[in-house]
Amino acid sequence: MSQLVVQRDSRRGHPARHLVASALALTLVALLTVVHPQSASAYPPGLPSRAAAQSELDALPVRAESESAPYDRNLFPHWITVDGCTTRETVLRRDGDGVEVGGDCYPTSGSWYSEYDGQTRTAPADISIDHVVALAEAWRSGADGWTTARRQDFANDLTGPQLIAVTAEVNSSKSDKDPAEWVPPLASKRCAYSKMWIHTKSRWGLSVDAAEKAALQPLLDSCSY
Repeated sequence: MSQLVVQRDSRRGHPARHLVASALALTLVALLTVVHPQSASAYPPGLPSRAAAQSELDALPVRAESESAPYDRNLFPHWITVDGCTTRETVLRRDGDGVEVGGDCYPTSGSWYSEYDGQTRTAPADISIDHVVALAEAWRSGADGWTTARRQDFANDLTGPQLIAVTAEVNSSKSDKDPAEWVPPLASKRCAYSKMWIHTKSRWGLSVDAAEKAALQPLLDSCSY
């Protein structure tokens, strides 16, 4: 379209005027982009496609939740230290924006965008590291039969979408609820949440109950890819 404008205008003897106007328009767009940056966002690694998550959801075993023994958080040792940093410190650094840390790995500055509620915090003490599939939920879905070593690996999983930095408030509201009982307050985040939940349960060989699976399907259906 711009080529046609130049050709038509050149017959009138003013090709440069439209080129300058186009350049000014592009400059204005660039300036507006700088003035109005998008909010930071950070999903954990391993987020599957909609098609992959659907295949995983279809394959998940459906069983009623059970406990062979009472749940105890200490059965899932965390946060462990790897290469001098705890898992919590590692996720804070991974999920934050402009994070700087001291010699003890604890953040001294930075900001964190919470995917569940769209809030941003600048104090690491205001951020919780959420186990997407809560430890108690995992216990009721098959982890009660795991070894302590496997439960430790699950509670400190940095290779899949199981740990995410969110506000302490939204993490408290979620607690150990499954998607039949709780979803992120932001509707735009529920697709990704369902993918994280499904992929984590699939990767770790955990089951879902009937209500949980029924709640996950429409969340996944809301995904565009």
